[in-house]
Amino acid sequence: MRITVSAGMVAAALLLAGCSTGNQLSSGGQNVRFVEDKPGAECQLLGAATGEQSNWLSGQHGEEGGSMRGAANELRNNAAAMGGNVLYGVSSPGQNLLSSFVPTASKMVGQVYKCPN
Repeated sequence: MRITVSAGMVAAALLLAGCSTGNQLSSGGQNVRFVEDKPGAECQLLGAATGEQSNWLSGQHGEEGGSMRGAANELRNNAAAMGGNVLYGVSSPGQNLLSSFVPTASKMVGQVYKCPN
């Protein structure tokens, strides 16, 4: 009886984890944009920010592009919390061939700037 109850609880936890969504984009995060060119002198560098999405239970390919989308959302949210509205030099350290096959955590880092609109 105990084994059945424990197995049922584990199965339920895995099902709920699979249904969970990644990092949601906040209203402030929606105002943060990615740029390829280094911001000009009119922009102020605020520092570096990181965004991360764990994939161990949700897998690599969830809705809206999966784990990288969740990491990007958290990165934008963190940049907004710092007072920034621009992300430059964004990279994904630790992404390698293994991460294509094994659900590892996705991580993004970038420089946060506050630029005039």
